[in-house]
Amino acid sequence: MKRVITYGTYDLLHYGHIELLRRARALGDYLIVALSTDEFNAGKGKKSYFSFEERRRMLEAIRHVDLVIPERTWEQKADDIQMYHVDTFVIGDDWTGKFDELKSVCEVVYLERTPEISTTQIKAGLAGKS
Repeated sequence: MKRVITYGTYDLLHYGHIELLRRARALGDYLIVALSTDEFNAGKGKKSYFSFEERRRMLEAIRHVDLVIPERTWEQKADDIQMYHVDTFVIGDDWTGKFDELKSVCEVVYLERTPEISTTQIKAGLAGKS
């Protein structure tokens, strides 16, 4: 079984998220999503509209997702890869090069984002700044 892992906040879930998860899952047999906790997001200066538990429940309802785990720190990725026997680490291409150090423990894939949609764009539109 080929295991894939990806990381993110997944707030204001939209079709770009679903497309990323679909494409990540297509790279293997089992998709793990490490979901940023509210506390981790606060440390990054981010606040989600939905709580961690609400975001977790939404992700668990998506057929492409097999397991949701909490992301509590930037540094946990290598440990997660080992603990869950991950073969492929996947993240959006806006992070290209930032996780290349993980290539020593698994394959690293930077997937192209869905260009016409983003959570930042949705929030700006709702605030009347689009």
